[in-house]
Amino acid sequence: MKVLVTGADGQLGYDVVKKLKELNIEHIGVDKEDFDLTMEKETKKFILNYQPDVIVHCAAYTDVDQAEVERGLCYQVNVKGTRYIAEVAKKLDAKILYISTDYVFDGQGEEPFEVTDEPNPINYYGKTKYHGEQKVQRLLDKYFIVRTSWVFGEHGNNFVKTMLRLGKERDEISVVADQYGSPTYTGDLAKLIIEMIKTDKYGIYHATNEGFCSWYEFAKEIFKSIDVDVKVKPVSSDEFETKAERPNNSKLSKQILVDKKFKILDNYKNTIHRFIMDENKN
Repeated sequence: MKVLVTGADGQLGYDVVKKLKELNIEHIGVDKEDFDLTMEKETKKFILNYQPDVIVHCAAYTDVDQAEVERGLCYQVNVKGTRYIAEVAKKLDAKILYISTDYVFDGQGEEPFEVTDEPNPINYYGKTKYHGEQKVQRLLDKYFIVRTSWVFGEHGNNFVKTMLRLGKERDEISVVADQYGSPTYTGDLAKLIIEMIKTDKYGIYHATNEGFCSWYEFAKEIFKSIDVDVKVKPVSSDEFETKAERPNNSKLSKQILVDKKFKILDNYKNTIHRFIMDENKN
């Protein structure tokens, strides 16, 4: 198996490359320096030259608020870039694993979203990721679409690292308490991705760590893990003005992982402890 990973300098791509290396699986991790996803010829030429059996497509325009302003660039990367990759995968008869997001849903209701629920994104980033899903589905048969949420890992910036930094700087922090979802440790998700691409169990998946919480509860758990006494003040989404609307309910049902006999990811509370231990080692 020969694997090409896009977005190798992002949180998830970095961990996918790291796990492939540990498992001695032939691979290449690529990022903006290797080819520009908005350039069709450049993108296709690079991938055709490498001839992968599998493409793990982690690269994306992910700045949710800025996407409302830079709509053209966001569309170029998330929709057209994904189409270029899907077209070259078809030519090579390669599998593709496309990383998608909880933001394809509108956040209505309180129940976790199933893979069969109809997407209805409420921000531009979510719309482009859903359109990317559609490109993959229309062009290919050998695909995995993996929707995830609230990712954090050792490489790059994320909510956990921000809270750890603010915990050293402040006595009180305000955190949104009316948006619910599941934190996802990229180290755990990367393992699952590699297990998936070894199979032909194609389709749409939801993959996050187990357990649901609000951002407020997530922050409380982070400070509990490091035994730091920071006052975390719960606030509503309305008190945080952002360019992009966020879904209040980002809970994803992982029943599909059970049905397809993949291992369920660890509870998010345990992953915070593991992540902090790894950070301290580094």
